[in-house]
Amino acid sequence: MAETNTKKPVINIAWCKGCGICVAFCPTQALLMTAAEKASLTYPEKCTSCGICELRCPDLAIELE
Repeated sequence: MAETNTKKPVINIAWCKGCGICVAFCPTQALLMTAAEKASLTYPEKCTSCGICELRCPDLAIELE
């Protein structure tokens, strides 16, 4: 039986520059920008662990864990 990836994005707020690229590329809209202009996994239940946010982050602020 195939194992599904259950890792979720962890965002290093200190490294996040608030560009919004991860939010724009998230296919399930699980990520949103906070009032402080930082990325946030606002809807973890929507996250499919696809890893697009991690791949697209130019600041390496997102890691699936």
